[in-house]
Amino acid sequence: MKGDSKLIETLNSLLADELSAINQYMVHSEMCANWGYEKLHKRFETRAREEMGHAEKLIARILFLEGRPIVSELKKIYIGDDVPKQLAFDHKIEIDACKAYNAAIQLAGEVPDFATREMLEKILNDEDRHIDEIEELQDQISHMTLGIFLTTQVG
Repeated sequence: MKGDSKLIETLNSLLADELSAINQYMVHSEMCANWGYEKLHKRFETRAREEMGHAEKLIARILFLEGRPIVSELKKIYIGDDVPKQLAFDHKIEIDACKAYNAAIQLAGEVPDFATREMLEKILNDEDRHIDEIEELQDQISHMTLGIFLTTQVG
């Protein structure tokens, strides 16, 4: 099925966002593993895998719409040198992702391509949950102090 070229372009932009997020989360995950924060390591790794699932869905949809997935382009990746900066950078990419998904959902409705819109809405729900999870960790740091919070993240 030949899809709308503007929508395919938008899906490729979302794909670049997801591929960038995967890299950012994986680096943050491995940094936390290196510091001994096993629980954070697992959380970041899980989020990276969820973003991989989003990328896979976007690639499949682009192919279905007879487009060509572009996997060689990444957006700017922000690596935090401590946990609070990591969370702040991760929060930023999730907020940006939600804005991009909302715009893409609107475009898919205008085209109209309601199957793509439904897929994007499901991904948007995941991104909303990611924001909630990140904000929960940031709240814990502000309530406990960073030192106490980090002791809860060991092994």
